[in-house]
Amino acid sequence: MIDINKAIEQIDWNRHPKGLYEPIAYTLASGGKRLRPTLALTAAEAIVNGGLINGDAIEQTVPAALALEIFHNFTLLHDDVMDKAEVRRGRPTVHVKWNEQTAILSGDQMLIEAYKQLSRVPAEKLPQVLAWFNEMATGICEGQQYDMEFEHMGHVTLDEYMKMIELKTSVLLAYAMKIGGYIAGADEKQQKALYKYGLHLGLAFQIQDDILDVYGDPKTFGKAIGGDICANKRTALLITAFENADPESKAELLEWLLINDRKEEKIAAVRSVYDRLGVRETCEAVMEEHTALALAQLDELPQNSATERLREIAEKLVTRKS
Repeated sequence: MIDINKAIEQIDWNRHPKGLYEPIAYTLASGGKRLRPTLALTAAEAIVNGGLINGDAIEQTVPAALALEIFHNFTLLHDDVMDKAEVRRGRPTVHVKWNEQTAILSGDQMLIEAYKQLSRVPAEKLPQVLAWFNEMATGICEGQQYDMEFEHMGHVTLDEYMKMIELKTSVLLAYAMKIGGYIAGADEKQQKALYKYGLHLGLAFQIQDDILDVYGDPKTFGKAIGGDICANKRTALLITAFENADPESKAELLEWLLINDRKEEKIAAVRSVYDRLGVRETCEAVMEEHTALALAQLDELPQNSATERLREIAEKLVTRKS
Protein backbone atom coordinates (compact mmCIF):
# COMPACT_ATOMS: atom_id res chain seq x y z
CA MET A 1 0.00 0.00 0.00
CA ILE A 2 1.33 3.43 -0.94
CA ASP A 3 2.08 5.74 2.03
CA ILE A 4 -0.03 8.73 1.05
CA ASN A 5 1.46 10.91 3.78
CA LYS A 6 4.95 10.43 2.35
CA ALA A 7 3.63 11.21 -1.13
CA ILE A 8 2.12 14.45 0.19
CA GLU A 9 5.34 15.36 2.03
CA GLN A 10 7.29 15.04 -1.23
CA ILE A 11 5.39 17.96 -2.76
CA ASP A 12 7.59 21.04 -2.44
CA TRP A 13 5.70 24.02 -1.03
CA ASN A 14 8.87 25.99 -0.29
CA ARG A 15 8.03 28.53 -2.97
CA HIS A 16 7.56 32.26 -3.27
CA PRO A 17 5.62 34.23 -2.35
CA LYS A 18 5.59 32.40 0.97
CA GLY A 19 2.35 34.11 1.94
CA LEU A 20 0.64 32.04 -0.76
CA TYR A 21 2.29 28.66 -0.18
CA GLU A 22 2.87 28.51 3.58
CA PRO A 23 -0.88 28.23 4.29
CA ILE A 24 -1.06 25.31 1.84
CA ALA A 25 1.81 23.51 3.58
CA TYR A 26 0.19 24.29 6.94
CA THR A 27 -3.13 22.84 5.81
CA LEU A 28 -1.73 19.63 4.33
CA ALA A 29 0.60 19.09 7.29
CA SER A 30 -2.34 19.16 9.70
CA GLY A 31 -3.06 15.55 8.90
CA GLY A 32 -6.67 14.49 8.80
CA LYS A 33 -7.95 11.08 7.88
CA ARG A 34 -6.56 11.07 4.32
CA LEU A 35 -9.78 9.22 3.57
CA ARG A 36 -10.21 10.26 -0.08
CA PRO A 37 -6.73 9.28 -1.31
CA THR A 38 -6.83 6.13 0.81
CA LEU A 39 -10.09 5.10 -0.82
CA ALA A 40 -8.72 5.74 -4.32
CA LEU A 41 -5.57 3.71 -3.68
CA THR A 42 -7.40 0.90 -1.88
CA ALA A 43 -9.95 0.65 -4.70
CA ALA A 44 -7.08 0.35 -7.19
CA GLU A 45 -5.41 -2.29 -5.05
CA ALA A 46 -8.64 -4.28 -4.74
CA ILE A 47 -8.90 -4.46 -8.54
CA VAL A 48 -5.20 -5.17 -9.10
CA ASN A 49 -5.24 -7.96 -6.52
CA GLY A 50 -8.14 -9.40 -8.44
CA GLY A 51 -5.60 -10.29 -11.13
CA LEU A 52 -6.83 -7.96 -13.88
CA ILE A 53 -3.56 -6.09 -14.50
CA ASN A 54 -0.16 -5.69 -12.89
CA GLY A 55 0.62 -3.71 -9.76
CA ASP A 56 1.92 -0.66 -11.64
CA ALA A 57 -1.67 0.58 -11.63
CA ILE A 58 -1.41 1.43 -7.93
CA GLU A 59 1.51 3.77 -8.64
CA GLN A 60 -0.44 5.21 -11.57
CA THR A 61 -3.28 6.05 -9.17
CA VAL A 62 -1.08 8.20 -6.89
CA PRO A 63 -1.46 11.45 -8.90
CA ALA A 64 -5.24 11.15 -8.78
CA ALA A 65 -5.11 10.34 -5.05
CA LEU A 66 -3.01 13.44 -4.42
CA ALA A 67 -5.35 15.56 -6.55
CA LEU A 68 -8.34 14.36 -4.53
CA GLU A 69 -6.66 15.17 -1.20
CA ILE A 70 -5.47 18.62 -2.29
CA PHE A 71 -8.89 19.40 -3.76
CA HIS A 72 -10.62 18.29 -0.56
CA ASN A 73 -8.40 20.54 1.54
CA PHE A 74 -8.99 23.44 -0.85
CA THR A 75 -12.72 23.16 -0.18
CA LEU A 76 -12.06 23.22 3.57
CA LEU A 77 -10.20 26.54 3.36
CA HIS A 78 -13.13 28.16 1.61
CA ASP A 79 -15.75 26.38 3.75
CA ASP A 80 -14.09 27.66 6.92
CA VAL A 81 -14.29 31.21 5.62
CA MET A 82 -17.97 30.83 4.72
CA ASP A 83 -18.79 29.12 8.03
CA LYS A 84 -16.55 31.45 10.06
CA ALA A 85 -15.00 28.35 11.63
CA GLU A 86 -12.09 29.09 13.94
CA VAL A 87 -10.65 25.60 14.48
CA ARG A 88 -9.91 22.78 12.06
CA ARG A 89 -8.20 19.53 13.13
CA GLY A 90 -7.38 21.04 16.48
CA ARG A 91 -5.53 24.06 15.00
CA PRO A 92 -6.53 27.59 14.00
CA THR A 93 -8.10 27.73 10.55
CA VAL A 94 -6.14 29.49 7.81
CA HIS A 95 -8.33 32.59 7.81
CA VAL A 96 -7.77 32.91 11.57
CA LYS A 97 -4.01 32.25 11.51
CA TRP A 98 -3.54 34.53 8.48
CA ASN A 99 -6.64 36.30 7.13
CA GLU A 100 -9.63 35.70 4.87
CA GLN A 101 -7.92 37.02 1.74
CA THR A 102 -5.05 34.56 2.26
CA ALA A 103 -7.44 31.66 2.83
CA ILE A 104 -9.28 32.44 -0.40
CA LEU A 105 -6.16 32.91 -2.52
CA SER A 106 -4.24 29.95 -1.09
CA GLY A 107 -7.37 27.87 -1.58
CA ASP A 108 -7.51 28.96 -5.22
CA GLN A 109 -3.88 27.89 -5.66
CA MET A 110 -4.66 24.51 -4.09
CA LEU A 111 -7.36 24.00 -6.71
CA ILE A 112 -4.76 24.69 -9.42
CA GLU A 113 -2.31 22.31 -7.75
CA ALA A 114 -4.97 19.59 -7.67
CA TYR A 115 -5.37 19.79 -11.45
CA LYS A 116 -1.58 19.81 -11.88
CA GLN A 117 -1.43 16.52 -10.01
CA LEU A 118 -4.34 15.15 -12.01
CA SER A 119 -2.52 15.90 -15.27
CA ARG A 120 0.03 13.21 -14.32
CA VAL A 121 -2.56 10.43 -14.68
CA PRO A 122 -1.67 8.09 -17.60
CA ALA A 123 -2.67 9.77 -20.87
CA GLU A 124 -5.06 7.04 -21.99
CA LYS A 125 -6.99 7.30 -18.69
CA LEU A 126 -6.89 11.06 -18.26
CA PRO A 127 -9.91 12.17 -20.38
CA GLN A 128 -12.35 10.00 -18.41
CA VAL A 129 -10.71 10.77 -15.06
CA LEU A 130 -10.81 14.50 -15.83
CA ALA A 131 -14.48 14.32 -16.79
CA TRP A 132 -15.37 12.55 -13.54
CA PHE A 133 -13.21 14.93 -11.50
CA ASN A 134 -15.06 17.89 -13.01
CA GLU A 135 -18.45 16.29 -12.31
CA MET A 136 -17.34 15.77 -8.72
CA ALA A 137 -16.12 19.36 -8.34
CA THR A 138 -19.37 20.77 -9.74
CA GLY A 139 -21.42 18.55 -7.45
CA ILE A 140 -19.51 19.79 -4.40
CA CYS A 141 -20.11 23.43 -5.35
CA GLU A 142 -23.82 22.72 -5.90
CA GLY A 143 -24.01 20.97 -2.55
CA GLN A 144 -22.33 23.87 -0.78
CA GLN A 145 -24.81 26.30 -2.35
CA TYR A 146 -27.75 24.18 -1.21
CA ASP A 147 -26.22 24.07 2.27
CA MET A 148 -26.03 27.86 2.41
CA GLU A 149 -29.58 28.25 1.05
CA PHE A 150 -30.93 25.83 3.65
CA GLU A 151 -29.83 28.23 6.40
CA HIS A 152 -32.44 30.71 5.18
CA MET A 153 -35.24 28.25 4.41
CA GLY A 154 -38.05 27.82 6.87
CA HIS A 155 -38.44 24.10 6.18
CA VAL A 156 -35.98 21.51 4.87
CA THR A 157 -36.94 17.85 4.55
CA LEU A 158 -34.59 14.99 5.38
CA ASP A 159 -34.69 13.91 1.72
CA GLU A 160 -33.55 17.38 0.66
CA TYR A 161 -30.79 17.28 3.23
CA MET A 162 -29.61 13.83 2.11
CA LYS A 163 -29.44 15.07 -1.49
CA MET A 164 -27.39 18.06 -0.37
CA ILE A 165 -24.83 15.97 1.55
CA GLU A 166 -24.70 13.52 -1.35
CA LEU A 167 -23.42 16.40 -3.47
CA LYS A 168 -21.33 18.20 -0.87
CA THR A 169 -19.69 15.19 0.79
CA SER A 170 -20.50 11.84 -0.80
CA VAL A 171 -19.57 12.46 -4.42
CA LEU A 172 -15.95 13.08 -3.44
CA LEU A 173 -15.74 9.66 -1.80
CA ALA A 174 -17.71 8.04 -4.60
CA TYR A 175 -15.50 9.41 -7.37
CA ALA A 176 -12.35 8.65 -5.35
CA MET A 177 -13.39 4.99 -5.43
CA LYS A 178 -14.48 5.03 -9.04
CA ILE A 179 -11.38 6.85 -10.32
CA GLY A 180 -9.04 4.57 -8.38
CA GLY A 181 -10.76 1.46 -9.67
CA TYR A 182 -10.92 2.76 -13.24
CA ILE A 183 -7.19 3.51 -13.38
CA ALA A 184 -6.54 -0.03 -12.15
CA GLY A 185 -8.77 -1.56 -14.84
CA ALA A 186 -12.15 -2.05 -13.16
CA ASP A 187 -14.97 -3.01 -15.51
CA GLU A 188 -18.24 -1.05 -15.61
CA LYS A 189 -19.99 -3.28 -13.08
CA GLN A 190 -17.12 -2.89 -10.63
CA GLN A 191 -16.95 0.87 -11.25
CA LYS A 192 -20.64 1.12 -10.35
CA ALA A 193 -20.13 -0.87 -7.14
CA LEU A 194 -17.11 1.23 -6.18
CA TYR A 195 -19.08 4.43 -6.76
CA LYS A 196 -22.07 3.26 -4.71
CA TYR A 197 -19.79 2.15 -1.88
CA GLY A 198 -18.29 5.64 -1.71
CA LEU A 199 -21.68 7.33 -2.05
CA HIS A 200 -23.32 5.47 0.83
CA LEU A 201 -20.15 5.69 2.92
CA GLY A 202 -20.17 9.47 2.42
CA LEU A 203 -23.77 9.74 3.58
CA ALA A 204 -23.01 7.70 6.69
CA PHE A 205 -19.84 9.75 7.27
CA GLN A 206 -21.69 13.07 7.19
CA ILE A 207 -24.47 11.91 9.49
CA GLN A 208 -21.83 10.74 11.97
CA ASP A 209 -20.17 14.16 11.61
CA ASP A 210 -23.50 15.81 12.45
CA ILE A 211 -23.81 13.60 15.53
CA LEU A 212 -20.25 14.30 16.67
CA ASP A 213 -20.78 18.05 16.33
CA VAL A 214 -23.38 17.77 19.08
CA TYR A 215 -22.24 14.77 21.13
CA GLY A 216 -18.51 14.52 20.42
CA ASP A 217 -15.55 15.28 22.68
CA PRO A 218 -13.84 18.50 21.54
CA LYS A 219 -10.45 17.00 22.49
CA THR A 220 -10.85 14.23 19.92
CA PHE A 221 -13.28 15.87 17.47
CA GLY A 222 -10.72 18.52 16.51
CA LYS A 223 -13.11 21.48 16.57
CA ALA A 224 -15.58 23.11 18.90
CA ILE A 225 -18.70 21.14 19.81
CA GLY A 226 -22.06 22.69 18.99
CA GLY A 227 -20.90 24.80 16.06
CA ASP A 228 -23.79 23.61 13.89
CA ILE A 229 -26.30 24.48 16.59
CA CYS A 230 -24.84 27.97 17.05
CA ALA A 231 -24.90 28.55 13.28
CA ASN A 232 -28.48 27.25 12.95
CA LYS A 233 -27.23 24.81 10.32
CA ARG A 234 -29.74 22.36 8.94
CA THR A 235 -28.26 19.01 9.92
CA ALA A 236 -29.66 15.50 10.08
CA LEU A 237 -30.27 16.03 13.80
CA LEU A 238 -32.10 19.36 13.55
CA ILE A 239 -34.26 18.24 10.62
CA THR A 240 -35.11 14.95 12.35
CA ALA A 241 -36.00 16.88 15.52
CA PHE A 242 -38.43 19.12 13.63
CA GLU A 243 -39.98 16.14 11.84
CA ASN A 244 -40.55 14.24 15.12
CA ALA A 245 -41.26 17.14 17.47
CA ASP A 246 -44.44 17.70 19.40
CA PRO A 247 -45.76 21.30 19.31
CA GLU A 248 -43.98 22.23 22.55
CA SER A 249 -40.60 20.92 21.41
CA LYS A 250 -40.97 22.53 17.99
CA ALA A 251 -41.74 25.89 19.57
CA GLU A 252 -38.70 25.54 21.82
CA LEU A 253 -36.43 24.79 18.86
CA LEU A 254 -37.80 27.72 16.88
CA GLU A 255 -37.22 30.03 19.83
CA TRP A 256 -33.58 28.99 20.13
CA LEU A 257 -33.01 29.45 16.38
CA LEU A 258 -33.69 33.15 16.92
CA ILE A 259 -31.06 33.46 19.68
CA ASN A 260 -27.54 34.12 18.42
CA ASP A 261 -25.81 34.91 21.70
CA ARG A 262 -25.81 32.75 24.86
CA LYS A 263 -24.04 30.07 22.85
CA GLU A 264 -23.34 27.57 25.63
CA GLU A 265 -26.92 27.84 26.87
CA LYS A 266 -28.23 27.40 23.33
CA ILE A 267 -26.15 24.27 22.72
CA ALA A 268 -27.29 22.70 25.98
CA ALA A 269 -30.96 23.55 25.38
CA VAL A 270 -31.07 22.22 21.81
CA ARG A 271 -29.19 19.08 22.82
CA SER A 272 -31.74 18.56 25.56
CA VAL A 273 -34.54 18.66 22.98
CA TYR A 274 -32.64 16.15 20.85
CA ASP A 275 -32.28 13.84 23.84
CA ARG A 276 -35.98 14.10 24.65
CA LEU A 277 -36.96 13.21 21.07
CA GLY A 278 -34.45 10.39 20.63
CA VAL A 279 -32.88 12.23 17.68
CA ARG A 280 -29.41 10.75 18.12
CA GLU A 281 -30.71 7.19 18.00
CA THR A 282 -32.84 7.90 14.92
CA CYS A 283 -29.90 9.42 13.05
CA GLU A 284 -27.58 6.58 14.10
CA ALA A 285 -30.06 4.12 12.58
CA VAL A 286 -29.97 6.01 9.25
CA MET A 287 -26.18 6.09 9.40
CA GLU A 288 -26.03 2.33 10.01
CA GLU A 289 -28.42 1.72 7.11
CA HIS A 290 -26.14 3.56 4.67
CA THR A 291 -23.10 1.79 6.08
CA ALA A 292 -24.77 -1.55 5.37
CA LEU A 293 -25.60 -0.42 1.82
CA ALA A 294 -21.95 0.57 1.31
CA LEU A 295 -20.68 -2.77 2.58
CA ALA A 296 -23.07 -4.67 0.32
CA GLN A 297 -21.35 -3.18 -2.76
CA LEU A 298 -18.10 -4.91 -1.85
CA ASP A 299 -19.64 -8.27 -2.82
CA GLU A 300 -19.26 -7.16 -6.46
CA LEU A 301 -15.48 -6.77 -6.11
CA PRO A 302 -12.62 -9.29 -5.98
CA GLN A 303 -12.39 -10.58 -2.43
CA ASN A 304 -8.89 -9.87 -1.16
CA SER A 305 -7.00 -7.98 1.54
CA ALA A 306 -7.79 -4.59 -0.04
CA THR A 307 -11.51 -5.33 -0.14
CA GLU A 308 -11.32 -6.33 3.50
CA ARG A 309 -9.66 -3.01 4.31
CA LEU A 310 -12.60 -1.24 2.66
CA ARG A 311 -14.89 -3.12 5.04
CA GLU A 312 -12.75 -2.03 7.98
CA ILE A 313 -12.74 1.60 6.81
CA ALA A 314 -16.54 1.68 6.69
CA GLU A 315 -16.90 0.08 10.12
CA LYS A 316 -14.36 2.42 11.71
CA LEU A 317 -16.00 5.53 10.27
CA VAL A 318 -19.29 4.84 11.99
CA THR A 319 -17.61 4.37 15.37
CA ARG A 320 -15.09 7.22 15.05
CA LYS A 321 -14.71 9.99 17.61
CA SER A 322 -13.19 12.62 15.28
